[in-house]
Amino acid sequence: MHDPRLEKLARVLVDYSLAAGEGDNVVVSGGVAAEPLLKRVYARLLQVGAVPFTQVALSGMQELYFENARDYHYDRTPKLTRAVYDAADGFISIMAPTNTRALAGVDPAMQQRLGKRDRELMDAVISRDRWILTLFPTEALAQESDLSLTAYEDFAFAAMGLDEKDPVAFWQNKSREQEKLKKRLEEAREIRLVGPETDLTLSVAGRTFINSAGRHNMPCGEVFTGPVEDSASGHVYFGVPATAGGRDVSGVRLTFEAGKVMEATAEKGQEYLDAMLDADAGARYLGELGIGTNYHIPRASKSILFDEKLGGTVHLAVGRSYETTGGKNESSVHWDLITDLREGGELYADGELIQKNGRFVGFDIGG
Repeated sequence: MHDPRLEKLARVLVDYSLAAGEGDNVVVSGGVAAEPLLKRVYARLLQVGAVPFTQVALSGMQELYFENARDYHYDRTPKLTRAVYDAADGFISIMAPTNTRALAGVDPAMQQRLGKRDRELMDAVISRDRWILTLFPTEALAQESDLSLTAYEDFAFAAMGLDEKDPVAFWQNKSREQEKLKKRLEEAREIRLVGPETDLTLSVAGRTFINSAGRHNMPCGEVFTGPVEDSASGHVYFGVPATAGGRDVSGVRLTFEAGKVMEATAEKGQEYLDAMLDADAGARYLGELGIGTNYHIPRASKSILFDEKLGGTVHLAVGRSYETTGGKNESSVHWDLITDLREGGELYADGELIQKNGRFVGFDIGG
């Protein structure tokens, strides 16, 4: 794939997102389908003086793990993996699925067990604050989005700001735009979401909002926090469908009382929804409230990485919260569900309207 946007993306990931430099040991992981981007990232890391360590997953390896792993394989993270991650200064992860339904036949409980095994490792990565997750366009992702591969590449790269002359400047400007929204939200004690089948209030008193503009996700564009754990009250409808754990999940409706999910239904994917909420004690409480600000994403595409950033949407994650927000909820789960407020939706901060029909009121936040 000879696309000049890949060279731009490699520079954004290495120079801006990770700020890699002389002597940094960087783990670069991704699916084999991401070979064009993996090579460019590898080369760019060498050019800035970093030391890349690549981990390339072949197609079908996830399925082979669940088919063949013994019981003890789920008990603890392998020593070799721990050694590599403990020695690393930074991480670049590139998702490139060739089959988004590969795990459709795998028991969600076993997927959760593997997640629990590696939770401590993932927490250590996040706490180091030098990591970036992105996605490489594949035929499978294009099919999920009902697009040709060429059209999906254009869709994905536009969302990443790669059509801009200077993508780094694009994300720096996005950060400045979002900083105003962050400051307003941190003045608030209560957030209320109103929309189709949605009327939910939650407290954010004393919590920190994070201005996320390309440092940890690409594409990016969101401001998020961890709501007060026992505060969510009301009901919410997540109309944006997703592919999770190899399954379609759509039409999720949650009812909260004193912060806890008391009722949960899905038009599709009920078994997976139940498995996630029953994973542990923290899975029925919220770990994140996120507000999407990326208007370069025109529509949902069944990729949470993209859809949670879509301007005019709000996402709520059940499960683990991020310590940097002041959140205290602990869980092996962190699953983002997305509600679309672009048609008939409103967002309030302490009773003040700050977004209507997906557009911010009083904040100049564009593409």
